[in-house]
Amino acid sequence: MREIPVTAIVDYGLGNLFSVKRACEYVGLRAEITSDPALVGRANAVILPGVGAFGDAMRTLRHLGLSDALREVAASGRPLLGVCLGLQLLMERSCEFGEHEGLGIIPGDVVRFQEPRCGDRALKVPQVGWNRVWRPTEDAWDDTVLADTPDGAHQYFVHSYYARPIEERFVVARSRYGSTEFCSAARVGNVLACQFHPERSGREGIRIYRRFAAMVKG
Repeated sequence: MREIPVTAIVDYGLGNLFSVKRACEYVGLRAEITSDPALVGRANAVILPGVGAFGDAMRTLRHLGLSDALREVAASGRPLLGVCLGLQLLMERSCEFGEHEGLGIIPGDVVRFQEPRCGDRALKVPQVGWNRVWRPTEDAWDDTVLADTPDGAHQYFVHSYYARPIEERFVVARSRYGSTEFCSAARVGNVLACQFHPERSGREGIRIYRRFAAMVKG
């Protein structure tokens, strides 16, 4: 009998882990929440979720030995999906409450929304709620977890900071919060990460997890 692939959901104390696990199980994935770098290192696929402060998250990842394990997964070619803070942690650095080094898997940095506006009205930071996600090019979502997602689909966001990949070719989705256009998903090879929460985005989010499951099983 063929062994069922394991998806490791990285537990470093920050994130809605059980929502991610339920979404994985709903689409037929065998998912395990873990802070063990050895399990992360041998998993068939990995999800790096998260909410909270960048600096605290990176300190915990390093302390647990997970930062090296995640870099090894990225280099191995196995699917690695980042969610919300997980996208930001994959970048090289963040300016959240000081300068912090990230995992360096996606070249670029993380910055705060600077007074986004909608006409004469200042928008609140963090952005909390539904927003649209758009393709930057016609083929940007081909062969990614977004392949079945309609252009302009609504996804659920909660964030004050956003990623700025250093090259446009790493940007696979864009969104707009008032006057600010930002990267809402980025990709480098087998690594794709989104600023929004697919596990909180209803039907459109489940489309993403189904595509991820197909990649893991395929």
